[in-house]
Amino acid sequence: MPAFPAIVHLDADAFFVSCEQALDPSLRGKRCAVGGRERGIISSASYEARACGVYTPMPSARALKVCPDLILIRHTSGLYGRISRRMFDLCETLTPYVQRNSIDEGYLDLSPCGLRSAGEIEAEVKRLQALLWKELQIPVSMGIAANRLVAQIASKLRKPRGFVVVLPGEEESFLAPLPVGRLPGIGAKTEAALRGLGIERVGDLVLKSGRELAPVLGSRWQSVVESARGLDDSPVESDSGDAKSYSQQETFESDISDAPTIERIAKRMLDELMSKVRHDGKRVRTLTVRLRYPDFTHDSRACSLEAATDVEGPFIPLIAPLLASAWKRRAPLRLVSVKLSGVGDGSGQLELFAEGEERRRRLARTVDRLKGRDGQPMVTHGHQLREKQARLPGKKKN
Repeated sequence: MPAFPAIVHLDADAFFVSCEQALDPSLRGKRCAVGGRERGIISSASYEARACGVYTPMPSARALKVCPDLILIRHTSGLYGRISRRMFDLCETLTPYVQRNSIDEGYLDLSPCGLRSAGEIEAEVKRLQALLWKELQIPVSMGIAANRLVAQIASKLRKPRGFVVVLPGEEESFLAPLPVGRLPGIGAKTEAALRGLGIERVGDLVLKSGRELAPVLGSRWQSVVESARGLDDSPVESDSGDAKSYSQQETFESDISDAPTIERIAKRMLDELMSKVRHDGKRVRTLTVRLRYPDFTHDSRACSLEAATDVEGPFIPLIAPLLASAWKRRAPLRLVSVKLSGVGDGSGQLELFAEGEERRRRLARTVDRLKGRDGQPMVTHGHQLREKQARLPGKKKN
């Protein structure tokens, strides 16, 4: 049975205020906000203060007029970054695939964790939500769905301490009754223009033609309609600062099911990623392959080497068994991705059989440098030849 697809969007509730309340619990339940008293703005307001009309980024002077008993708290230097780092570190106890979007929100991909049901997913995420409160005294809202888009919308529906689950296949029906402004990229002006077309809810969007939507949405109208249907292929990227991973994916307009073709594509992506690894002077240890089906569910498998490397050779034999293990459904595929992680510095490492490894490294770097005027490689690995001879139609590279 394939792993249950699950992306979690974590959104800390009134984060700056929550950090200050963790530092001073007497502030809980009170109308308070973080901001300067003179010539300042409100950077975070408690939900009690929001109920009185205080919002971000309201000028502090205005906030004190609408809420005279508002408690203004000055920023505590270093507190928010320290709690944010600890918050996401705790998230990584559940999954290594954590994308830190900002100081107070991010994404978690639970798909590689081997969880097989919605019940298992909910239990693990609720445990994490409780752990964050126990360890940090920080309330967070969680949205769980099969993709990032829907998870992010879900997390914001029932704040504070929200917990919303959207099962695979229910994305469009979940989004349909929501105000159209809930979709990312639909600001106040665009929402007002859409209302002029009779579009009040997300579900109204999918009933309109491109001819009707293009004057308001321009060339992006198709992507907005896809969002309204709850479709999203964007992966959780755990990179931050120096590369913690290297990844590449390909989405197919026509679903494919030919195993040799899938294997060649995965190996080509591996070749291209390893060239980037060498260029950055890094080595990697873990290979992950991910497959996405037409219904947007997905499976993935990973394997780690005993020692990190910057050459393709040790990873090539892993591609086929990882694909076979992940592709249990044998249904056609919409997307294939390859990820390299366990990144370390490529210098000063002692290796068994170092001489042979160094020869392979010099050869690989020579191949990296052999590029034509168009920047494309002039030397092709053997496992790529058939793909070059018979390129798939309708393929788009992400």
